[in-house]
Amino acid sequence: MAMLTLFTCVKAQDVAVKTNLLDDVLLSPSVGAEMGVAPRWTIGISTQINAWTLSGDKRWKHWVVNPEARYWLCDRFGGHFFGAHMHGGQYNIGGFNGRINFLGTDARKLKDSRYQGWFIGAGVSYGYAWILNRHWNVEAEIGIGYSYTRYDRFRCAGCGKKIETNKPHHYVGPTKAAINLVYLF
Repeated sequence: MAMLTLFTCVKAQDVAVKTNLLDDVLLSPSVGAEMGVAPRWTIGISTQINAWTLSGDKRWKHWVVNPEARYWLCDRFGGHFFGAHMHGGQYNIGGFNGRINFLGTDARKLKDSRYQGWFIGAGVSYGYAWILNRHWNVEAEIGIGYSYTRYDRFRCAGCGKKIETNKPHHYVGPTKAAINLVYLF
């Protein structure tokens, strides 16, 4: 009986809007929309932008578009789900001490250089949505995947002296982390 209660599904709505609170805290406002296309399937798209100029020689500007399809183990917008996502955008970042060298990506290089370029990629994710009431949910999601980028590298974070042009980089690892506040219609 307890197992039956654990897997009890709820009736879900058709459309949701959301924001990733992790992005918002990092001053990269995000907004997304998701729509039900079948009892257990949704499709959605989210965007993120950081257009702020930071103090000194620090740069962290980017925009991202992130379409996603989700399969819900219960009705959509409640409980466990698996997703497939794509991502793409542009960035201009430098002047940060990344302190991370992970799977071929050395973020320590951001301290003394600036990177400007574009990226595209895809991945898979897992998440869970907690139903707060008829219109509000909270979701947690984590994803892994691949990104391909082309970039120009500049000598310092604040200068325009280009030292590398159109360099490729391949990244494999985390591609998505979200704690979404969701409003359901």
